[in-house]
Amino acid sequence: MSKPPLKLYLAAPRGFCAGVDRAIKMVEMALEKFGAPVYVRHEIVHNAFVVDGLRDKGAVFVEDLDECPLDRPVIFSAHGSPKSVIEEAKRRDMFAVDAVCPLVTKVHMEIARLHRQGYEIVLIGHKGHVEVLGTMGQLPQGAVALIETVDDVAGLSPANPEKLAFVTQTTLSVDDTADIIAALKTRFPSILAPGKEDICYATTNRQTSVKAIAPKIDALVVIGAENSSNSKRLVEVGAKAGCDYAVLVPRAAAIDWSKFAGVGAVGITAGASAPELLVNEVVDAFKARYDVTVEVVETAVENIEFKAPKVLREPA
Repeated sequence: MSKPPLKLYLAAPRGFCAGVDRAIKMVEMALEKFGAPVYVRHEIVHNAFVVDGLRDKGAVFVEDLDECPLDRPVIFSAHGSPKSVIEEAKRRDMFAVDAVCPLVTKVHMEIARLHRQGYEIVLIGHKGHVEVLGTMGQLPQGAVALIETVDDVAGLSPANPEKLAFVTQTTLSVDDTADIIAALKTRFPSILAPGKEDICYATTNRQTSVKAIAPKIDALVVIGAENSSNSKRLVEVGAKAGCDYAVLVPRAAAIDWSKFAGVGAVGITAGASAPELLVNEVVDAFKARYDVTVEVVETAVENIEFKAPKVLREPA
């Protein structure tokens, strides 16, 4: 029996960003140099497939330093950690390696500088997300006010509105964040903006590519994890751009095929912590069910690379 025709639009860029690639390599380097086990505080990146693969190689994922022996390496995740965690590792003389994305480090340095200069700081981000916890944890408790929506702007009450600055989480919706920033500037005209946008290049590029394919498709499949902020934002962007059906799936086995009955064109993308192997898996799953034609829609070329350290020192 012949398969129904289907056009697949592959968004590009998609998948791994430079910060994710660097963090994974740091865990692999530690395993290669020191053998298993190597401890990782929090998921190194938000993707179960990646985490499970590293676990199979000997990585042990924990949430507390108390779970880490002093004679084994411990690696801090790409999302960034509160300053207190870094200081505690130093106090214990642990062999700690920070795999934080350099673009998250930029935000950490930004708020530290602003705090020294006497600014009150507003962070636009998602409450409870590990990156937000790490960023707020760079300063004393209460020094950073977190807002998530335009409505939250009305609730801000800075001591000195003339000495106010904002930063953002790196993995937000570009459009939603622009609305929040506009509201901040309307209420606080002198608020200081970052010298360079905090939302990272990979987040921006992946959202732009989804917007480019949205008018062409009936449904959008985003490959990524439920706890991946940038992946969830891609689903939201697709829905707002007019996709009748936009869904986040960890891999092909999770696809509900009943949702694609009668669909003629599907877009596929992947969050910044999802490997290309999972994209290929999803494409193959569609090919098994449809007579597929594939078109790549490229909106940017990414050639950014964050190098991992060449040598990790021996544990004390």
